[in-house]
Amino acid sequence: MSATRAAAKAAPRNPNPLQPFVWSGTDKRGTRMKGETLAKNANLLKAELRKQGITPTVVKPKAKPLFGAAGKTITARDIAVFSRQIATMMQSGVPLVGSFEIIGGGQKNPRMKNMLDDIRASIEGGSTLHEALGRHPMQFDSLYLNLVKAGEGAGVLDTVLDTIANYKEATEALKGKIKKALFYPTIVIAVAILVSAILLIFVIPQFKEVFKNFGAELPSFTQMLVNASEFMVSWWPAMLLVTVGTIIGLVQAKKRSKSFARLLDRLILKVPVIGEIMKNSAIARFARTLAITFKAGVPLVEALDTVAGATGNIVYEQAVHRIKDDVSVGYQLNTAMRQVDVFPHMVIQMAAIGEEAGALDTMLLKVAEFYEQEVNNAVDALSSMLEPMIMVFIGTVVGGIVVGMYLPIFKLGMAI
Repeated sequence: MSATRAAAKAAPRNPNPLQPFVWSGTDKRGTRMKGETLAKNANLLKAELRKQGITPTVVKPKAKPLFGAAGKTITARDIAVFSRQIATMMQSGVPLVGSFEIIGGGQKNPRMKNMLDDIRASIEGGSTLHEALGRHPMQFDSLYLNLVKAGEGAGVLDTVLDTIANYKEATEALKGKIKKALFYPTIVIAVAILVSAILLIFVIPQFKEVFKNFGAELPSFTQMLVNASEFMVSWWPAMLLVTVGTIIGLVQAKKRSKSFARLLDRLILKVPVIGEIMKNSAIARFARTLAITFKAGVPLVEALDTVAGATGNIVYEQAVHRIKDDVSVGYQLNTAMRQVDVFPHMVIQMAAIGEEAGALDTMLLKVAEFYEQEVNNAVDALSSMLEPMIMVFIGTVVGGIVVGMYLPIFKLGMAI
C-alpha cells in the first residue's frame, strides 16, 4: 500500500487535463462534418479544426450520461487486453502517443477511456511511460511499473511490453482456470440450498395443512421435515442475516488481519484437491513473475520484492519476503528457497541449475509452464469428479424433501 501511495505522490500532475468535446462544422467543399475530440478547451479545439480546413459551427463539452457515467470498474482482464494492444502497436512502429489515442478511441468503458486519455496527456506533457502509468497505481502495480521502467532504461520497451502482455495473458488464464474450479460447484450447491429453503418455507407449510386432515401420526422423516419447515418459517430472516454477516465478517477479517488471512490461506492449502490447485497456482505465479522481472533486467532482490504479492497466497507471499531477506545478505536463490520449506524439490533444483548455468529466467519459465499445466489438469479432473457428486447431492437433498412430503400419502394409500 505504501509503495502505491509513493508512486502516486511521485507521479507528475497534469494541471490542464483533456476534456471530451463534440463539434460540428463544414469543410472547404461545404460538406457537413461532426466528431468528438479531446482538448483542453473549446478555443484550442476551434483553432485546431481550422488548421485542418474545417469551419466549426458548434463546439461544446460532451454531456455526461444520466446513468452509468462512471462506467464499469477497470478489471485485471482490461489491463491484460490493453497490454497486448499497446505491445502490438509499439512493435508495429506506431508512436507511443498515437498508440494511446488509437486504443483510447476504441474503448467503450468511460473509466478505461479516461485513464488512457490521462496517460496520453501525461506523456505529451513530457512524462515517461512508467511515470504516466504510475498515476494509476490501482491498475498498474509496482511489478508492472518496474518492468516498464527497465524496458525504457534498456531501450527495449516494445520487447518488454510484449513480455508483459504474455505475462498478463498467462496470469489471467490461470486465474480463469481456478475460478472455474471453484465457481461451478459453489453455484450449484448454492442453488440446491436455495431450492431446499424455498421448499421448506413455502411448499411444506401447504402440505402441513393437508396432513392435519389425515388424523394419523406422520412418518418420522416427514415430521422431521415439518419441524425444520416451522423453524425456517420462524427464523429465516435471522438465519439470512447471520449468513450474510458471517460472509462479510470473514472477508473484512481477512483484509484487516494478516494473521487471520494467513490462517485461512494455510487452511485452503490443506483442503484435498483444492489445496493442491492453489499451491500449484502460487508456485506457477512465483516462477513466471520472477522469470519475467529478472529477464527484464530488474535486480534479483528488487524482483523478489515485487514478486511476493503476485503469488496470490499470503503463506507464499511471506515465504518470498524471507527469501528476499536471505538473498540480500548473500544466499543463493535455491538455498533461500530451501529454507522456507514451501517449494517442492523439483522447483528448488531447477532454480539451482538455472543459477549455475546463468539461465535462471529460462528455468523458471519452464517451472511456470509445468505447474500451470498441472493446474489445468487438476481443474479438469476436479470438474469431472464433482459433476456426479453434485448430482448426487442435489438428488439427495431436493429428492429427499419431495419423498418426505409424499410418505404420508403413500402410507394412507397402503392403509386403504
